[in-house]
Amino acid sequence: MIRVLIVEDEPLIAGAHREYLGRMADFEVHDAVHTGAAALRAANAAARSGAPIDLVLLDIGLPDMSGLDVASALSALRPSPDIIAVTSARDLEVVRTAVSRGIVLYLLKPFTFAALRDKLDHYLAYRTALGSAETAVAQHDIDRAMAALRTSNTKASTPKGVSPATLDRIAGFLREADGPRTAAEVGS
Repeated sequence: MIRVLIVEDEPLIAGAHREYLGRMADFEVHDAVHTGAAALRAANAAARSGAPIDLVLLDIGLPDMSGLDVASALSALRPSPDIIAVTSARDLEVVRTAVSRGIVLYLLKPFTFAALRDKLDHYLAYRTALGSAETAVAQHDIDRAMAALRTSNTKASTPKGVSPATLDRIAGFLREADGPRTAAEVGS
């Protein structure tokens, strides 16, 4: 069973995360907290108790500190929990920093249960591929675990009625545009 700490400043969203996790057999919610300081206290207490947190669902925009700073502090724990960012932070510098601070997956709000389930399924495949041994048997084992995190089900995360190919073309067009574009310009 994967023990999860939810770190989300909005109680309603934290409750939705808890409900979503309740639908998945391999995950159990240890606690839901609303600040970075509370997250660090909960994770430290769990580690001292001998039942450490395995996974943190972490919002980046917390009221008392950045979720990125929380991620850095959590990496000092032994064992350190894995982290999935569940956030509305879309700035590429934040994404890059998240990766450098050990965040294994990144899920943008708002999202559907299917999108969260997809991320958690990939995370579970990663954990399963690593196994419980202290060392990997071979490079193949590590590659398989890392591939489980990077495989994406784009169908689950695209808006209803939009194909992944269409979404990719629209995103590419907007990235290359030298400024804002109207819906008609994007459509043509």
